Amino acid sequence: MGFVEAIKHNFSHYADFSGRAQRSQYWWWFLFTTVVELILNFIDSALGWRVGASETDIMVGDQAVPIVNQGTGVLTLIFALAVLIPTLAVFVRRLHDTGRSAWWILWIALLNIVCFIGAIFWLVFMVMAGKPGSNKYGDNPLEQSA
Repeated sequence: MGFVEAIKHNFSHYADFSGRAQRSQYWWWFLFTTVVELILNFIDSALGWRVGASETDIMVGDQAVPIVNQGTGVLTLIFALAVLIPTLAVFVRRLHDTGRSAWWILWIALLNIVCFIGAIFWLVFMVMAGKPGSNKYGDNPLEQSA
């Protein structure tokens, strides 16, 4: 599946949490959302459209060190909210392709909160090849397109 096809497919299946997704479909979507968020973040910075910016000091020995939180850009936040559901949907379909249920999202999030290793599980599951043939979530999308 190519870049444009993956983007069209994920927008046309906006909230479809059933079925399976190829690795290419997930990773093209990941690239698309990351690039758009970077561009929007740059625009937000250039226009000064930030929400939640703050500055605080922490003490390091006898020195006060300023910590600056630049906040979130308005356009970036709007885009992130707009693609939240299709991003979760393609994540779930990708987990389905590896034979895992959507409950793994909860486990990955908990691992991130407790010991910060959830990202390793996420990465392994997203690069893992899908299960050959059909599984309880549907037919293998690679075999359907061949």
